[in-house]
Amino acid sequence: MKDEKDLVIEIDNLRVKYFLDGKEIHAVNGVGFSLEKGKTLGIVGETGAGKTTTALGIMRLLPKSTGRITDGSIKFLGRELITAKEAEMRLLRGKYVSMIFQDPMTSLNPVLSVGEQISEAIKLHMNLGRKDIESRVDEIFELVGISPVRKNEYPHQFSGGMKQRVVIAIALACDPMLLLADEPTTALDVTIQAQILDMMNDLKRKLNTAIVLITHDLGVVAEFCDYVAIMYAGEIVESGTAEDIYTSKKHHPYTTGLFNSIPNLETETRRLSPIEGLMPDPAQLPGGCSFHPRCPSRLERCKLQSPEYCGGEHKIKCHIFA
Repeated sequence: MKDEKDLVIEIDNLRVKYFLDGKEIHAVNGVGFSLEKGKTLGIVGETGAGKTTTALGIMRLLPKSTGRITDGSIKFLGRELITAKEAEMRLLRGKYVSMIFQDPMTSLNPVLSVGEQISEAIKLHMNLGRKDIESRVDEIFELVGISPVRKNEYPHQFSGGMKQRVVIAIALACDPMLLLADEPTTALDVTIQAQILDMMNDLKRKLNTAIVLITHDLGVVAEFCDYVAIMYAGEIVESGTAEDIYTSKKHHPYTTGLFNSIPNLETETRRLSPIEGLMPDPAQLPGGCSFHPRCPSRLERCKLQSPEYCGGEHKIKCHIFA
């Protein structure tokens, strides 16, 4: 059971739509989860599942002209963010809630030194003098494993892995209570991935930060996360502790499909077993269970009726287990 007094973020029935070319894109459809201090939630799913939109919704950074939160609640330390004014959100972002965006190549300003980009957040949110800001920048560089002597260099002088460390440094500059990490290791090779994840684990322990890790890599989640949420077509179809997800024999058919698509080093096989079909068009989601067109275990009612969650802490949204 999660201790309510330690909860950092509580999300209930979050719904997000995009309005494009006269179409309603149902990007997030009733997502709910909570997370306490010092814990990590891994959100897993295919491209287009709504993972990044969920994070942007929490940050209130959806594109103003096309994106809109249409329902639900996002509470940070008990404070409702959906109704918060933009001025309040500006004070919150960076200081209390930070986000590591997906691509470090486009997240950094090419004409500012990396030290300037880190100090910008510190100047905005922390009441420090010039010397203290410089000391804080040096401290953050050391925290993410970069020598402070490089703070006057520019993004093009850094490798992909080092750029990602800079992006993480910016996100952590003000010791946030909640860190949203959107595919933080996707563009990196396996060795650098491991270094970045080890570093984030150390930071979580030192700062007691709650982390939401968005990824498609179940191996990364197994190593790094306390809780797991499996997302499909804008919904969380299965959630629980990492132990629930990786040791239980009972799974949503989509989760089973994800596990089956991972290569098994202990058995010899000529080809992988992908999930048949494609993610549905979010502008035209199928009736009933969104996964039913691809599900090998579908029942007749799966086509007509959306399932409810069943189970305790390990929840599965599927008619099979009703």
